[in-house]
Amino acid sequence: MPDPSTYRPAVGSIPESPGVYRFRDPNGRVVYVGKAKSLRQRLNSYFADVAGLHPRTRQMVTTAASVEWTVVGTEVEALQLEYNWIKEFDPRFNVRYRDDKSYPSLAVTLNEEYPRLQVMRGPKKKGVRYFGPYAHAWAIRETLDTLTRVFPARTCSTGVFKRAGQIGRPCLLGYIGKCSAPCVGRVSAEEHREIVDDFCDFMAGRTEHLVKRLEREMSSAAESMEYEKAARLRDDLGALRRALEKQAVVLGDGTDADVVAFAQDELEAAVQLFHVRGGRVRGQRGWIVDKVEAVTTGELVEQFLLQVYGGVDEQTGAGEAGEAVPREVLVPELPDDADVYTELLEELRGGRVSLRVPQRGDKRALLETVERNAKEAFARHRVKRASDLTARSLALAELQEALELPDAPLRIECIDISHVQGTNVVASMVVFEDGLAKKSDYRRFSVTNGTDDTAAMAEVVRRRFARHLKEEQDRRDEQGVAAEEGRPRRFAYPPNLLVVDGGAPQVAAAARSLDELGVVDVAVCGLAKRMEEVWLPGDPDPVILPRTSEALYLLQRVRDEAHRFAITYHRQKRSTSMLVSLLDDVPGLGETRRKALMKQFGSLKRLRAATVEELMAVPGIGRRTAEAVQSAVALPDADADAGPDAGTEVVESTTSPAGPAERGAPRAGAGATAEVGLVAS
Repeated sequence: MPDPSTYRPAVGSIPESPGVYRFRDPNGRVVYVGKAKSLRQRLNSYFADVAGLHPRTRQMVTTAASVEWTVVGTEVEALQLEYNWIKEFDPRFNVRYRDDKSYPSLAVTLNEEYPRLQVMRGPKKKGVRYFGPYAHAWAIRETLDTLTRVFPARTCSTGVFKRAGQIGRPCLLGYIGKCSAPCVGRVSAEEHREIVDDFCDFMAGRTEHLVKRLEREMSSAAESMEYEKAARLRDDLGALRRALEKQAVVLGDGTDADVVAFAQDELEAAVQLFHVRGGRVRGQRGWIVDKVEAVTTGELVEQFLLQVYGGVDEQTGAGEAGEAVPREVLVPELPDDADVYTELLEELRGGRVSLRVPQRGDKRALLETVERNAKEAFARHRVKRASDLTARSLALAELQEALELPDAPLRIECIDISHVQGTNVVASMVVFEDGLAKKSDYRRFSVTNGTDDTAAMAEVVRRRFARHLKEEQDRRDEQGVAAEEGRPRRFAYPPNLLVVDGGAPQVAAAARSLDELGVVDVAVCGLAKRMEEVWLPGDPDPVILPRTSEALYLLQRVRDEAHRFAITYHRQKRSTSMLVSLLDDVPGLGETRRKALMKQFGSLKRLRAATVEELMAVPGIGRRTAEAVQSAVALPDADADAGPDAGTEVVESTTSPAGPAERGAPRAGAGATAEVGLVAS
């Protein structure tokens, strides 16, 4: 565990100017980004007595190995730089606003010639205007179904739109009057955009002039004795009023505001945001955030303003999180630098912004409603995650103690070997960070030299860490970071703990490869399935963890996930190789045709089920060749009588827990089934 005193800057070397600072771990990864009015005062607080720090802050400063800072001219510049660095480096100890669910929004694609109204989730895009978010996608579709009667804008996909234009006939919505059918030229691009602009005005709360305009047109049609037109306008007015009734009026003065509230404990906080536009609640959004230190509500408000509104798109006025800056932001407590944040919001919005705490009246009552929602969301989150979060923390602590590790193993990697009697040898590597699977870092290996478990394990460990050392050297030479991404490559980070699926022989092979490469800061252990024993390098006796311990359960989950990933890859590779071998002896079937068959059918099972006519549909395959292929892949008569899934029964061996003598024996353990009796088709 790094000692903060070893990398503390020299006294007087830290400037008193405003700026932004970064803490890095021993591998150079940024683990925390912060800003300060006075860098000296702020950074010195991290190097006080470690025992007196908040638990998460203590973990951060002991994880870090260095600190650096950048001086800026103003506090607004510091806020902008902090936001950019958080987005670039994604530090694990920073407060992160992650949604407690995926909220859909009503999107208007203003960046297209014929804008489209649609339901959209995920990252916000430039040139698209968003309304919401809504709690349910059906609420958006219900709103669209009502409003397209009045605003017949396009809602179809690009493919449907182009196809309708090609055949010269609109879709059903065009026939029933819920689309103006610009695809077939019933309206021009300019007329369609006017319809979309009216829709956006209505959704933004500017409804009075639309209602009055329809009333005038209805009266004019009635006076002109155009009764059908007047009836249609009357129905349109009814549809608008029904849509308005569904949106609760909470502020009579037509205010545009965002109202935010928090519910929190020492480690986490729930955030609820209500969007009020034109005095009506237009949407709701929620987040759950981790607290790196003992932050106040005012400091949570700072992070909220920076991350939710930061990085505003000039075209849409929406921030990186998709939220446009409104005229008012109502919060439960003002941050210390409220004037600085107000200045930043006004700069992002391009107009005046009021950041304040409501004291009385309707706005205070609305804030209390949002607070109740935040408390309910936090209670639901704690019920859902409490046991899981507690178990993960306990598991990491138990592993650290049982294996006598210097730090809790925040990053665990597990390697598993899979093969059938030494053929088609493959390996998997899975990664768990903070007790959770990180599937983006999973890797799989095709083993060429290893003919048994120990040799294969040694090869995979050697390849994985040789790549790590190379990329670490590249990083030091400032070549290991992709310029366009600013992030290290895939093998750049070593684990705190390397778990191998197996017993003492496999652990010894992995440790030997690490020693040959000079890797000394990675702990190694093996989990043997038979008795769920934990083996350490050089120890004649295993470590026995209690069967009910969270540490053993975590190791089992890691091991079983590696086993699943290895088996999946092995089956895929075995099926492909077996298909190739069966087709090798078919007369008249060369490399090109064989590849075409494999591409068309993909697996041996599908190829066996194919008829002669289906085989002949593959380019270059005639009837005689198709019949020869069908004969080559057909099951023997004895197996055919046993059913379509019959075949040669084999035992699929993975890394053996008891050593080479028992390699190939059935293996089973907690949370996993024995891979016995797998069919080699």
